[in-house]
Amino acid sequence: MTTSARAEPWRSLPADVADVIAPELPGITEDILDSIAAEVPEYARPLEGSFGRGVRTGVTEALAQFVELIRDPDRGRERGREVYRALGRGELRQGRTLDALQAAYRVGARVAWRRIARAAREAPVDPEVLSALAEAIFAYIDELSADSVEGYAQAQSELEGERQRRRRELLAMLLSEVPVARADLEPAAALAAWSLPRSAAALACNEGDLGRIARRLPADVLAAPHQGAGCVVIPDPGGPGRGTAIAAAADGLGAALGPSGQVAKLAASWSLARAALRAADAAGAAPTELVMAEDRLAEVLVSENRVLIERIAARRLRPLGTLSPAARTRLEKTALAYVQQHGNAAAMARALHVHPQTVRYRLSRLRKLLGGSLDDPDGRFELEVALRASGVTVP
Repeated sequence: MTTSARAEPWRSLPADVADVIAPELPGITEDILDSIAAEVPEYARPLEGSFGRGVRTGVTEALAQFVELIRDPDRGRERGREVYRALGRGELRQGRTLDALQAAYRVGARVAWRRIARAAREAPVDPEVLSALAEAIFAYIDELSADSVEGYAQAQSELEGERQRRRRELLAMLLSEVPVARADLEPAAALAAWSLPRSAAALACNEGDLGRIARRLPADVLAAPHQGAGCVVIPDPGGPGRGTAIAAAADGLGAALGPSGQVAKLAASWSLARAALRAADAAGAAPTELVMAEDRLAEVLVSENRVLIERIAARRLRPLGTLSPAARTRLEKTALAYVQQHGNAAAMARALHVHPQTVRYRLSRLRKLLGGSLDDPDGRFELEVALRASGVTVP
């Protein structure tokens, strides 16, 4: 594909213009370096070490490549572009924006044009060619600048990727079942560019919702997939406005928040948050708001010990299996009300919306079916667990 002279204006220049410029390159190089040091504060220091080599190489290569492009426009610039990408990457490593480098390019273009224009007039070079030469110089500098922008963006992407990797590693350390001392966490947190808080809580969510929830939360959270779920470590969850922000982040998506505690013991918060999320899912519908794990301990107990609970239910509720579904439901609700109201018939009647005499009749039937379970503390406990696990509720 042929590139137009409009896109690459050096294509319209006679090749012998390169012979006019080439002898001036050493002097132009020094003038540019002096001007950059004088006009760009960030570069106002001796051109020594890797910094000095980088700047000098950039100027020298830019001028040499420009001359070669005039001689042979088809040679392309790909080989030399890496120099200017590297300059862009270097600015990011130095913690600077591209402003200083862009200013240096502008200074270089101005100085180069002044020196080259003088040499061209002395040659002499045709005025139309001189005009095209000016256009070529500034278009060329724009390309160098674009290369540096590309290098800067590439370095940003690499740095962000490295930062995310470090954060995933840190999160895995924080959630390890084997506690990690704070002194060992601090270096990992520094590498991840994350400030280690005094206290934190773990939030569990579906992995597919992790990105949206994390974006809704303050920037100081630590978020990454973990053990097949989405995890967000929230520093100081009890701080001003934090509770509202966490609830808003989970709105419409659903998540479970574990208890707050020491960072070195965050695994317990994560374990309970995940268990609460599983319990909410097991209840029949995925949550669409924030679930506080501390408020769902009974549900977690049932959900996380399903095999044991099923055995308890089979043993304690088996005697009711001979009843019709309607009769069984009535007696199950009565049994749960008995446990909740500590056997108070009047309170049971109010809870069940029936007459106290009806309660006494049902209790008589329950005692025949369940034997001494209603009067035995362990029996009552197991009965309540079995009834709750079976979804029995008292209106």
